[in-house]
Amino acid sequence: MSTVYDCSKRESRAEGLAAAAASVRSSRLVVLPTDTVYGIGADAFDAGAVQALLRAKNRGPDMPVGVLVGSWSTVDGLVLGVPPQARALIEAFWPGDLSIVLPHAPSLQWNLGQSRGTVMLRMPLHPVALELLRDVGPMAVSSANVSGRPPAATAAEAQDQLGDSVAVYLDGGSSGEPVASSIVDLTGDTPVVLREGAVTRAAIAEVMGIAVEALA
Repeated sequence: MSTVYDCSKRESRAEGLAAAAASVRSSRLVVLPTDTVYGIGADAFDAGAVQALLRAKNRGPDMPVGVLVGSWSTVDGLVLGVPPQARALIEAFWPGDLSIVLPHAPSLQWNLGQSRGTVMLRMPLHPVALELLRDVGPMAVSSANVSGRPPAATAAEAQDQLGDSVAVYLDGGSSGEPVASSIVDLTGDTPVVLREGAVTRAAIAEVMGIAVEALA
């Protein structure tokens, strides 16, 4: 049975965040608001919970799950290294609407899908999401919808699609017009914009100190 918590009220928000943290630590799924769309999340290091997330979305491991973090410093423990271009993007756009793909640290025991040794990281600009992430640590998070259906802009839309596969829904109000994060892949010799979303190619290139044409 799922429980929905209204995060616009102080008491309900505190109760909801505590319930969500307990659920994540118990290998269960939660839905949380972000600055883009609502996300469905699990403990990034709990392979069973990540598999449950994929099942809830009716999605296979060929589409690996990204990871949300609650602070800049968390990244250093998750990746093989943070190159200067990645550091510049983090400082310019985090918390915010930019996801960065980097080689993950080989020592990490996680299974996010067929990620080929990489991980997509983002720090969201949403107080509820950040509070939860700073409590439980990195979370595997994907858009809160069944694959092939529109991403949820409200907790109610997420619950309509995901139902009781999720233990806790944190209702942070409407996310507004759904706009996906931009994704930059820095795992190769040339930066690649995998998706242009809220952050433009021009803005990404400017921060990295390169011409827009240099972005693949």
